[in-house]
Amino acid sequence: MTAPRKPTAQKHGTAKKPARSRIQTRNRQIILEAALEVFSNNGFRGATLDQIAVQAGLSKPNLLYYFDSKEAIHRDLLTRLLDTWLDPLRMLDPRGDPQTEILAYMRRKLDMSRAYPRESRLFANEILQGAPRIETFIRTELRLLVDEKACLFQAWADAGRIARVDPYHLIFSIWAMTQHYADFAAQIDMIRDDGQEPHAGAEAFLEHLYTRLLTP
Repeated sequence: MTAPRKPTAQKHGTAKKPARSRIQTRNRQIILEAALEVFSNNGFRGATLDQIAVQAGLSKPNLLYYFDSKEAIHRDLLTRLLDTWLDPLRMLDPRGDPQTEILAYMRRKLDMSRAYPRESRLFANEILQGAPRIETFIRTELRLLVDEKACLFQAWADAGRIARVDPYHLIFSIWAMTQHYADFAAQIDMIRDDGQEPHAGAEAFLEHLYTRLLTP
């Protein structure tokens, strides 16, 4: 086993940055929480540093001590979100029952739209702008994962374990059917006007829909 190297940061003038204090960590989190609210409601272009500072209860100079620009805050939020966004699709088990696995994936996506509506709108706003800040992520990590699961769905269909459906459109439809409840919650509230939360009845409906679609 190779012995660990001795620190050389001081020698080369690249000493580690000091660890953030508890107050600094807390203030960064307050800023990110405020920014999530502002970005999810106004989009990137409609959001301003002044709005974020007011939402955070901090002065603008204080905010700029922690983040040097609106872009830096937005990038930090997206970076934190992207890995979480892939988890429901990663969890599909090739060894499981196909219908059970696909329905479980749909439920996980629905649960995410219920638990993280602001994050869903943040992601949607980024895509609507052409994904300038996450294009590389979409063309690499997300695309490779979708290709992998599409091949799995096609193999299940070829084996007669699920009905023949376009595997990519199946994935896209699950995204659309679940994220709609977060991204268009205001529209659902206005149309239903019954005091129920937007997701009420969605899981049972989608289970019925996809069970019928997938049954050979």
